[in-house]
Amino acid sequence: MSEDSNILKQEKEDLPQRKQPLLVLIGPTAVGKTRMSLDIAKAWNAEIISGDSMQVYRGMDIGTAKLPFDEREGIPHHLIDISEPEVPYSAADFQAGATQAISQIAERGKLPFIVGGTGLYVESVCYQFQFAEIGSDEAFRQEQERFATEQGAEALHARLSAIDPPAGERLHPNDLRRVIRALEVYHMTGQTFSEQQAGQTKVSPYELCIIGLTMDRAELYRRIEQRVDEMMEQGLVDEVRQLLNRDVPPAAVAMQGLGYKEIADYLRGDCTLEAAVERLKRDTRRFAKRQLSWFRHMNDIHWIDMGENFHNNLQTVHAIIAGKFQVNLEYTSNQSF
Repeated sequence: MSEDSNILKQEKEDLPQRKQPLLVLIGPTAVGKTRMSLDIAKAWNAEIISGDSMQVYRGMDIGTAKLPFDEREGIPHHLIDISEPEVPYSAADFQAGATQAISQIAERGKLPFIVGGTGLYVESVCYQFQFAEIGSDEAFRQEQERFATEQGAEALHARLSAIDPPAGERLHPNDLRRVIRALEVYHMTGQTFSEQQAGQTKVSPYELCIIGLTMDRAELYRRIEQRVDEMMEQGLVDEVRQLLNRDVPPAAVAMQGLGYKEIADYLRGDCTLEAAVERLKRDTRRFAKRQLSWFRHMNDIHWIDMGENFHNNLQTVHAIIAGKFQVNLEYTSNQSF
């Protein structure tokens, strides 16, 4: 090998390696992520990774607003229907699965594209959070479960809010497993879950482009209520009944999800259907508020107001992506990310 060749080889090795581009679309429930994600994926030669903590579960389609296979317009979707409802699926599980999917998508020359509204799940991948092996205290967990059974989920949630207000704001009282886990972390370490999260290093191994969708609060709430009505028309009650008939435990993580907890209470005779639906609408509005609260603490989000013209919004998104990744849209069909 000539001296010049050696010099060129060394110069190439010394060049900084470009980070893997990762596109992310976040926003509260019912804001319009699904529709926009399909248009973006088609334009940018992307494959979608679901960033929703509930869409991993099989047989839970209506209540999770899972996009039917025949409506995905040929775009591969990952981390959907990968776990049975009886089996808990954690943020650490999601991080591992999404990280693997990103590598595989990139190897195919496609753009990895996370779409979802579960803040911790998405952020854990974007910044490769370290999940500490804290362990568990089964006696403590059982004590909290008994307290929730006797005093109610709201009372247990109040315990968490008293010691860790940010976690209390983010977690729904029905999310019993995560509420108990947050209490357990404090019980075992003396440090709140929120303090541990705040200590995570927000340095990404990826070249991130994060798009956030938002809209007027009143319009978002109207869309949430409309979505709940549509879920009822599509057969949410039957979907929950089928899960209960197959003996999915009421305390399972999956059954604490929005729609499933409320309708299960109705099917057990604890409330009327009308009351269950109204509670579902209320809880979903509160969930959207918690989602926005989480996203406000994330870095480098390009916010798009979905109350404006959809076509103009889409063009704005394309311009943001092109500027971030320094790629012209017209060349993406042959672009290897």
